[in-house]
Amino acid sequence: MNVVSFPRLSLTFELSPVAFKIPVINISVHWYGIIIALGLLLGLLFVTHVAKKQGLDADTITDMLLFAVPTAIIGARVYYVVFKWDDYKDNFADVFKIWEGGIAIYGAVIAAVITALVFFRVKKMNPLPYFDVCSLGLLIGQAIGRWGNFVNGEAHGGPTDWIVGMTINGSEAVHPTFLYESLWNVAGFFLLYALYRHRRADGIGFANYLIWYAAGRFFIEGLRTDSLYAGSFRISQIVALVSIVAGVVIYACVYFKNKKKGSLN
Repeated sequence: MNVVSFPRLSLTFELSPVAFKIPVINISVHWYGIIIALGLLLGLLFVTHVAKKQGLDADTITDMLLFAVPTAIIGARVYYVVFKWDDYKDNFADVFKIWEGGIAIYGAVIAAVITALVFFRVKKMNPLPYFDVCSLGLLIGQAIGRWGNFVNGEAHGGPTDWIVGMTINGSEAVHPTFLYESLWNVAGFFLLYALYRHRRADGIGFANYLIWYAAGRFFIEGLRTDSLYAGSFRISQIVALVSIVAGVVIYACVYFKNKKKGSLN
């Protein structure tokens, strides 16, 4: 049980990471997994709804996710383990104990994107219109998924005297970085959805997602106390910078390609 409080807002929550237990097989079902699944489901429902309105094949998205979701889970775990290898090198069996925690959203996104690229390559389909709409679903999933960190009392920042300062089990007030990122993703969803509805070329929506999410993650990551490091550098900040560059490159390539065709004025 975690006691999470926002003292200056007079809010206190008693939170158990375990939602319920299945006694017959002695398995605990955690709120974190339920919240992640809920985010995925709502994101998928929104994406398929918008895809149909845009003339895209919703079944193709579902088929792609059948491959992308498992690889995303694996990617999230591998990413974390690689940068926490000292914690696992002497106990390799612990690598597979994902229920004990230790996943990274960037690992999930990277693995999912690679899987999707392979999927559309095999299907001989243009992935860009699907990437555009799926980016909106990602923001929904990420905004909701961060609340799993709230239940677990994790993914927070250092000390703060801000009005939203959060205490965990009586600790000093710290930055609720899970909240910052969730709100950033909510704002990004509404902004990118508005831009999506007026986009003039496939691929721009995905580029916007890369830039928006990475920009917020870069600054929020700087507040966190549980970052993964490579030497003295925070890995997520490095990946965020690479994502911003990738987004700008994709945007430029799409823009100039379509301008040359005369579809952009």
